[in-house]
Amino acid sequence: MKKKISVLALSSILIVGTACASGFRIPEQSVDSVAKAGANIASASHADASYFNPANMAWLKDTWQFDGALTYINLSSVTYTDNRSPLMNGDSNVEQFFLPTFFVVSPDYNNFRFGISGTAPFGLSKRWQQPFPKSTAQEYTLNMFELNPTVSYTIGDKFSLAGGVRMVYSKAKVANYAVQRSGVMVTRFADVDTTEWGYNLAASVRPNDAMNISATYRSKIDLDLEGDITMGTNTPSFFSMATQGSAVIPTPAVLSVSLAYTFGAATVDLTWDRTFWSAYESIGMEYNTPVTHPVLHAVYTEPIVKNWDDSSAYRIGLDYDLNKEVTLMAGFAFDETPVPDATLGFDLPDSNAYLYSFGGRYRVSEAMEIGMAYLFDYKESRKVVNGSATSGINGEFTNSAAHMLTVGLSYDF
Repeated sequence: MKKKISVLALSSILIVGTACASGFRIPEQSVDSVAKAGANIASASHADASYFNPANMAWLKDTWQFDGALTYINLSSVTYTDNRSPLMNGDSNVEQFFLPTFFVVSPDYNNFRFGISGTAPFGLSKRWQQPFPKSTAQEYTLNMFELNPTVSYTIGDKFSLAGGVRMVYSKAKVANYAVQRSGVMVTRFADVDTTEWGYNLAASVRPNDAMNISATYRSKIDLDLEGDITMGTNTPSFFSMATQGSAVIPTPAVLSVSLAYTFGAATVDLTWDRTFWSAYESIGMEYNTPVTHPVLHAVYTEPIVKNWDDSSAYRIGLDYDLNKEVTLMAGFAFDETPVPDATLGFDLPDSNAYLYSFGGRYRVSEAMEIGMAYLFDYKESRKVVNGSATSGINGEFTNSAAHMLTVGLSYDF
């Protein structure tokens, strides 16, 4: 009969703080996508189409195109207020990151177009310093980089198909530190990485010059992370062990369906995303060396139940050509959380989110544009009661939010 999992193992292994989507997905990867709150599928009209909707590459200008962007992300300090004791309260660290991305699209070659993108579609971090949150989430950090070559093929002038190969490199760090009331201390530090492969597909239909109907699909990729793990405890005397280990983290499949329509100088994009987070059933760490110490075995060897739900996001984006040089953009989205109350923890205190964004592009010359965009991700407060009466979460998470500021350059050559 399996041992009961202690509070020290209630949070999953290698799950990280949210950026600007449900779970730990980051849909916004370019100036246009940040400015339009991720509603950049059917309306993708620059080199970033190579990532967001490679089928749209078929209708870009017949030249080499490049987009490059740098995004600054600021995650607010999340406040946890416990219903049982103020000694169990906590505030997560403010997190700050810079994410560079790039996108390239080729000219037309007999109805074929080729593209490549470099993005960071999942990741970020959550860290706590107070004793109760720290026991399960002293640090959970995941860095992920995706290189995605794609190709599109045009059938007539109304239909385009595309697909690509996804190469994903991931690196993760985990730190847990806890001291129980009995004085028992347990720690675990893990530094792991992997390179994995997947695919993406896309299709676009243009019934007329004003309308685009698109669908994209990005495959699930299981990250088989491997690396160094150190664990320790102070009972019955100080003991530590170092070993190699692994954990499989699924990055879920994503389906997007999008409609864009142009009214004179304005283009509206309506996008629905479905992220298949139900792939997250449980997480377990496997160790190359058997964990024979009874305390460490009880705390760190059981798989952690997650049972996340598939979630939807509803997005609307607007492009408006103010004149030949200036394009204004804005967006709004509602993003559902996939994390149920029963398994929510300090590693990812996620909740439903409302995204507000705006931005613009300025044409410097016939070949060059510069752009800037800002997005604010507001997350609802969330009250949660789970686990046991003394060791589970029984309180409220508030003040969760994210800010994104992106600057970029587009160049045709």
